[in-house]
Amino acid sequence: MTAAASTLQSFPLDSASRPFLAADVGGTHVRVGLVRAGSGEGPAIEILSYRKYRCADHPGLGAILSDFASHHPQVAHCVIATAGYALADGTVISANLPWPLSASRIRDDLGFQAVHLVNDFEAVAHAAAHIDGSQVLQLTGPAEAPRGPTLVVGPGTGLGAAVWIPVGDRSVVLATEAGQASLAASTELEMAVLQQMLRNRSHVSIEHGALSGPGLLNLYTALCAVRGAAPVHATPDAVSAAACDGSDPLAVETLQLFCGILGSTIGDMALLYGVQGGIYLAGGILPKLGQFLIGSTFVERFLNKGPMTRALQRIPVKLVEHGQLGVIGAASWYLEKVGQASLAA
Repeated sequence: MTAAASTLQSFPLDSASRPFLAADVGGTHVRVGLVRAGSGEGPAIEILSYRKYRCADHPGLGAILSDFASHHPQVAHCVIATAGYALADGTVISANLPWPLSASRIRDDLGFQAVHLVNDFEAVAHAAAHIDGSQVLQLTGPAEAPRGPTLVVGPGTGLGAAVWIPVGDRSVVLATEAGQASLAASTELEMAVLQQMLRNRSHVSIEHGALSGPGLLNLYTALCAVRGAAPVHATPDAVSAAACDGSDPLAVETLQLFCGILGSTIGDMALLYGVQGGIYLAGGILPKLGQFLIGSTFVERFLNKGPMTRALQRIPVKLVEHGQLGVIGAASWYLEKVGQASLAA
């Protein structure tokens, strides 16, 4: 879900203290907040108002932002964290959004001075500094880790992944297309399921084959074919619900596969990106699966990297429970860019 940060206008130097809109746009939901920089000893980012919208209920992002803005005083700037690849003209290429997204059109239609775009998981990575212990579930590793590259990854409508890299008092975020890498199989059953998926396509990505909502459903359908059973669930939510309550053995087996593949994949990412500062699991799926995840092979598969197991044991892996994380991350990204513009002036 890489999207190089794209802005339609330069960052104004006096915007840090003014309220602005921050939106987290996914394939299923849009979360919008009226936010501003914190002051004093309070939170670094204050959310003055917040609302969650279903994408399917609205013809486009412009309609959602218009509805939200109609209940608040006019603001000049809006920052949008979105899944997809932002082009220089302000449009976004995405396989997961239900409608086209154009920042320039939103700017003109809603009367903003500027609309800024950032990759959704790049934004979530910027929110890492604002997560406290009450908002996470520890899965493995020490409670704390040294300051260093931090991975934020999570399955939702797609699979997002970004790496937050501290550089002195600032940070750099590497947005990635990790979800489009090829799905790797580590067990005989995973190999059989992957072979089943490869009957219909030449490339099975991590996102499509397992680690997303649609991927979970694809995983279930392929497993049913391998087991010679007819699928009885038609949505990812139905599969995960049947697995969590134990009512369907094939759903349970599917979710076990999901958790094992998730652990193995995140272990690979930690090694590929040189992660030291910790791993945060986010996205729309995992917060609902906390207890199942704890009882699965996730940690075992995460650590199963031969001689590098000891290195991975030093990395905290935490499940993020914060529902407003994308909005906070988009706001944090925007305020950091404003600060950098101020220093450069």
